[in-house]
This record gives sequence, C-alpha cells and structure tokens, in this order.
Amino acid sequence: MKLIRIKRHTKQQKYYSSAMGMLNCRVTSIKKYFFGIPVKTLHKYRETYYGETKNCEDCNLFI
Repeated sequence: MKLIRIKRHTKQQKYYSSAMGMLNCRVTSIKKYFFGIPVKTLHKYRETYYGETKNCEDCNLFI
C-alpha cells in the first residue's frame, strides 16, 4: 500500500472572460494524497477556448 499518491482530477467550471463573457471549461487539478486524504494542490490548470493550457492563477474563476 502506498502512503503518498498523486492524482489528477478534471471537472467542469464556469469562468468569466471580459472579452467572451461566461464560459465553461475543464479545470484539471493535481493533488497530493496521504492515506487517501488530500494534503496539497500541486498544480491547477485549465484548457482555453482555443485548446491551449493556462495556469488557473491567471484567470478569474467563478463556481
């Protein structure tokens, strides 16, 4: 049994862009788990409308 695991989870979130308004996008977060309990989010990124990947710290996300 592994003590520390790293998992990637993708979910749909809404975000607001001043140029395009409200959009839905897939947000992927990479988390570190210790005995199945999430400890830390290592990285969070999203796929843009044009297919590029962006860091989520660069955009305004609304849930």
